[in-house]
Formats: sequence, C-alpha cells, structure tokens
Amino acid sequence: MHPGFITSYFDVAQVTLWLFWLFFAGLIIHIRREDHREGYPLVSDVPGRVPLEETGLLVPAAKTFTLNDGTTEIAPRNEAPEADPLAIPSGSFPGAPLVPTGNPLVDGVGPAAYAMRREIVDVVWETGAPRIVPRRVDPDFFVASEDPDPVGMKVQACDGVIVGTVVDIWNDRSETVLRYLEIELAANGRHVLAPAALITIGWGGNVVRVKSINSAQFLDIPALSNPDQINRREEDRICAYFAGGHLYATPERSEPIL
Repeated sequence: MHPGFITSYFDVAQVTLWLFWLFFAGLIIHIRREDHREGYPLVSDVPGRVPLEETGLLVPAAKTFTLNDGTTEIAPRNEAPEADPLAIPSGSFPGAPLVPTGNPLVDGVGPAAYAMRREIVDVVWETGAPRIVPRRVDPDFFVASEDPDPVGMKVQACDGVIVGTVVDIWNDRSETVLRYLEIELAANGRHVLAPAALITIGWGGNVVRVKSINSAQFLDIPALSNPDQINRREEDRICAYFAGGHLYATPERSEPIL
C-alpha cells in the first residue's frame, strides 16, 4: 500500500473528506436551527399542513438572551399566529403574490409590512438617553452651513400637492445623522414623521419632495405616542408605510412595466 492508506480501501484523504462533509452538514443544521429562533409559529401556504421547519431537527432548543436594558427574551417563544393579512393570493400555487383587499399601507401588506417590535425607545449605548429625538430636544444638533436646512420648507407629495411644512428635524444621536423630518399637515395641523432616506430636500427649489405617497395618504401616516420620542414599533410602521407607497401609492405602480 502507498503511504497514507489505512487499508486497501480507505486512505487519509478519504477520511478527511468525509469528516469535512459531516462537519459541513452539522454546520448547516446548526445555522438553520439558529435562524429559526424568530418567526414561530410558521404558517404553511397549504391549509392544514405543518411546515417542515416546525418539526424535527430544525426546531431549536429554547435559549434565554439578556438584553442591554437588563430584561430577558426567550427564543423561540410560545406565541399565537398573527392574523391573516388583508390580502388574497393572486394564484392557487404556494407562494403566490398577495393582492391587497384594503389599504395596504395601513394593513401592512407586501413592502408595507412591519414587525411587531417591542414598544420601547431605542437608547444611546453610553448614556441611556433616547437615540432618535427632534432638534428641540437636542439643540446641539445642527445642519452644516453647506447643506439646506429643511425647517420651514413646504412638503410636496408625489401627486404634486403641497401637504404641509417641515417644522423640525429628528437626529440619530448614535450616528449623528438626520433620520426623520417632522411635518405639520396643512389639512388638519397634525404632526407626522417622514423618513429622511425616502425624501428629496431642496432639489430644484426650496421644497421637500416625497415621491413615496400622495397627498391623501399623508393623512394616514402612523402617529407617535410621544411627540418627542419614537419607539421601535413606530419606527417600523412609519418606514414601512412610506416604503409600501413605492408599490401601492398609485394603481400604476403595482402594474408591470411592460
């Protein structure tokens, strides 16, 4: 036998390869178990069928996580399935796209979907102070002289209608970046937030342009429970509302390009 052979049928290279295959299979199973900690219980597209991920080897053991604020979370955790979305499948096959039956921006359908995050405020790691606040709460935040200050600018929706005026800007203290614009609506005087990443400030005039939603949809932007703070669930809902508008704001947007 040549060097490296264990028997006439096995050699070190074969054993090494098999060990690698076993290790790699175990790694895949471990990763799949860990990434299934969230999202339980899973719901199958086929009524009455239990998804494979909820049975057998892919169900991870419960683990307790200690969060930054001292509270603990267990995952996976026992929770009831969320209510069915207000939408119907466009086809009879599993995974068919959903067609909204109501207002998809409010109902959380498709790109307007959001997670039911804990209704707590994100805080700065070092100080424990709220992370995202308006400038009236943190006056040390300012706009560089080279950039336009949006406060006082009119806000234009995607249909060209002026819907209100920017009254404040919301800063992320952890990253020192503009997160939201606070807008006072002309229709009812209500203050709402618009994600800074989805708007255009002062481009081609002293106007803030929002192409995500139309003027009527500004009236249904999710409200804040505290005028000077925004919690995690509110962040998800507001960002999802504007993101969903890129598909659902007008009927034409949800139709094929060709």
